[in-house]
Amino acid sequence: MSTLSRFLGRFISRFLSRFLSSVLLISLLASCSQSESQSESQPESKNTVLIDNVQGYSFNNQRELFHFTAMAIRDGKVLATSDSQLSKDYPQAEKIDAQGKTLIPGIIDAHGHVSSLGFTLLSVDVRGLESAQQAAEKVANYAAQQPQLQWIKGRGWNQVLWPDQQFPNAALLDQLIDDRPVWLSRVDGHAGWANSAAMSAAGIDANTTSPAGGEILRDAQGNPTGVFIDNAMNLIDQAVPSPTKDEITVALDTVSKHLLSLGITSTHDAGVSAKEHSLYRELADSDAMQVRLYGMISSTDPELEQILAAGHSQGSNDMYSARSIKIYTDGALGSHGAALLEPYEDRPDHSGLLLTSAEQLRKLFSLAIGADFQVAIHAIGDKGNRIALDEIEHAYNTVGGRHLRHRIEHSQVVALSDIPRFKSLDVIPSMQPTHATSDMNMAEDRIGAERLKGAYAWRSFLDQGSRVVSGSDFPVELAAPFDGIHAAVTRQNKANQPEGGWIAEEAMTIKETMRSFSIDAAWAAHQEDKLGGLTPGKWADFILLDRDIYHIAPEDLWKTQVLETWLAGKQVFKAD
Repeated sequence: MSTLSRFLGRFISRFLSRFLSSVLLISLLASCSQSESQSESQPESKNTVLIDNVQGYSFNNQRELFHFTAMAIRDGKVLATSDSQLSKDYPQAEKIDAQGKTLIPGIIDAHGHVSSLGFTLLSVDVRGLESAQQAAEKVANYAAQQPQLQWIKGRGWNQVLWPDQQFPNAALLDQLIDDRPVWLSRVDGHAGWANSAAMSAAGIDANTTSPAGGEILRDAQGNPTGVFIDNAMNLIDQAVPSPTKDEITVALDTVSKHLLSLGITSTHDAGVSAKEHSLYRELADSDAMQVRLYGMISSTDPELEQILAAGHSQGSNDMYSARSIKIYTDGALGSHGAALLEPYEDRPDHSGLLLTSAEQLRKLFSLAIGADFQVAIHAIGDKGNRIALDEIEHAYNTVGGRHLRHRIEHSQVVALSDIPRFKSLDVIPSMQPTHATSDMNMAEDRIGAERLKGAYAWRSFLDQGSRVVSGSDFPVELAAPFDGIHAAVTRQNKANQPEGGWIAEEAMTIKETMRSFSIDAAWAAHQEDKLGGLTPGKWADFILLDRDIYHIAPEDLWKTQVLETWLAGKQVFKAD
């Protein structure tokens, strides 16, 4: 045998020996690993809930809609979704047969007023009544049943629905209730109706001047009529006893149960006081929060700077977070408070109200963005929206903060030339679909046909690549999310009027609408890695419905009923 042959033989022998050893080692390691995996999977399976036999829909992290028939949950978070039989992967899981019901992510209402709705549910509701007389009589009946209340408070009146469309007055309330103060917020929260006792308690008379950004309505003799618009409402509010911590807790408990029954698992609370902020943090850290809240701290709170200095808040289990500041530019359209570039069509001597001075707006933007907080700016009129965009642009050039996902809340009436600025400035239009169907009976009267071209313009925003996020603005509107979904898709009220939809070219598709109430709403709160979709690792917040919303006639969307609501993998509501 040659030297070369002997060398090759030894080389091959050694190679095979080492190869076989490696194979054996890998095999042993794999066996151990498999054994460990199997030993770990058993307790994992025991802690797993498997929701099977569903028509499931969600958006993935790329904002794409996908379908599934089963979902596995562990420790409150999604493990997997599949069209295959997940029970094979989790044989010891607790199995729940959904009997073919439709399952979607829990609704995220991107704009509401939590405490306000809670107190509204606990006070007199005059929403939808057909006259000021009806409203006054309902308030009087409520007052008679609540003799322990020092103040009679309520919400929901809307003079646009009354035959004369005139603002009410104190005299009407005085005829029925003159022994206690009465204070009733308009449906949009931007005007209030007081009786004489309330004005007396607040020290208001003919000599009281209207504050900046507000208006006291007066009669021919100059006396206050009892209606106070925007910042003038503060004159009465300051006389109303502040709610105690216990009262806020009761209101929060009431509103939480209400929201969960409607399929809302998370909401962005637009205007949180320091007292509420402290309570929410306390409840979240003690696992006593019932619905997820994203807090926008009120810019008017005296403790704003201290809250900003403390930095972002992140409660236990993502039940409460706060990294946003709510700022007002103007009022509302229905009360002629929205700030317009040109006068109102039905009030040519008036162009609305600016609730915050230009100087203060700039200061607030710099303060909030400098503290790494998102700004969420209330802007309804075209002037209010332009000012908001201008101040955001100025902030980018001075303190930066483009990455913070700033929002304009409502984005309701926008000059056509300003719509592209939302995209170029990376500003989120945070909009409320039912505002369109509620306002369609008066919007053209207020602003005329030409300005309507940039109003409630969801399609225009979507087509340019803006992410529209949706909410309800409860208690201005009902919290009912499927009313909003119906309005977004049809541009009609629940009577399916007007035929063909109001400014129908601005409608959204059902897919776009559901995205705006889920993954995009989560993104607007910097929560897209935790909420808004049923993908692995995210919280298992979902609802079961009585119909497949993706495959029904659009006009029936508002009829959708929530059968069950689940939060972090636990059932928190079941319909009777």
